[in-house]
Amino acid sequence: MKFSRLIFANLFRKKVRLILTVGSFAVALFLFTFLAVVKGAFSRGTELAGADRLVIINRAGLIQTIPLAYRDKILQIPGVKAVTHNNWFGGVYQDEKNFFPQFVIDIENQRQVMTEMHVPDDQWKNFVNDRQGAVAGAGLAKRFGWKVGDRIPLKNALYGPTKTWEFNLDAIYTNDHPGGDESQFWLQWKYFDENIPSVIKGAIGWYVLKLDNPDDAVRVAKAIDTGFANSSTETKTETESAFQAGFAKQLGNIEFLILTIGSVVFFTLLLVTGNTMAISVRERTGELAVLKAIGFTDRFVLFFVLAEALVIALIGGLLGLGAGLNGLLPPLLLSVATLSLGLGIALLVGAASGLLPGVGAMRLRVVDALRRV
Repeated sequence: MKFSRLIFANLFRKKVRLILTVGSFAVALFLFTFLAVVKGAFSRGTELAGADRLVIINRAGLIQTIPLAYRDKILQIPGVKAVTHNNWFGGVYQDEKNFFPQFVIDIENQRQVMTEMHVPDDQWKNFVNDRQGAVAGAGLAKRFGWKVGDRIPLKNALYGPTKTWEFNLDAIYTNDHPGGDESQFWLQWKYFDENIPSVIKGAIGWYVLKLDNPDDAVRVAKAIDTGFANSSTETKTETESAFQAGFAKQLGNIEFLILTIGSVVFFTLLLVTGNTMAISVRERTGELAVLKAIGFTDRFVLFFVLAEALVIALIGGLLGLGAGLNGLLPPLLLSVATLSLGLGIALLVGAASGLLPGVGAMRLRVVDALRRV
């Protein structure tokens, strides 16, 4: 830090240019954190999926239903500890942009299978005793400012004519896993089944079952699908992580898209910063020549230029990451490793952008430089 004053003096020579360059790094790093959160959101379900859970869907596709009567036969398979079922509700709260997952749940078995989602016993009791009751994740409740006792209207056109269903928010659940899903909205199967068209009564969307031993997953899955083979409704059973991964893939190759966008952004940043450093060095040709004339080495000149580029990258990178952490993005999805990678990439881009101008300044001959001046 011996020459820090000299480095910062040169950086602030052109304040507008410094602000714009630092801003470029800040925007790039904020975009990096945003893309990391998006990627993490898609992969989070797979990472947190229970190793001891299986998901059973209709072999024809997730949008097709399964008979509720399958439940008893599934429970008879050795190794199955508990079974619950879900339906997709698909209501709209106030505006279509207010999307959140809404599931019709089996209140008798939900907590035995989805053990990481915790609801206080007193709230759960109120929910069970209230046909129009609902449970919301803590994150969802925070998003809309809901509290226990609120009345939540949801418009739904999936089950007949457009209708407004109203629910009493009786409970709020939390997830025991750090960064786990707290965005769901649950309502009761019996109330749902009473109010849907008779043609789809008694049908569920998918089963989720809990195993006694995760090692039995392959055997149990095969037994289920074999048991319903050649029936009117055949099944497809897979681990919860495989189900989550397959669901994410239906939306496209998110990881490739994120990698492509990130690469383009940082390559553009490299060009912009490299051009900025080249202009800065060219403006100071005479000063660099004077430094060499009074005894500073070629290596020092190279270090001097690189240090400027790295300081810009460091400041811009910290600002961008700070914006991502300052309540603008979900902090639990931004790991230390992700933040360190982002800052490391920023410093690498900074070093690369200052390398060519720095090498040019290092090779500068004093006589030639002073002649230009």
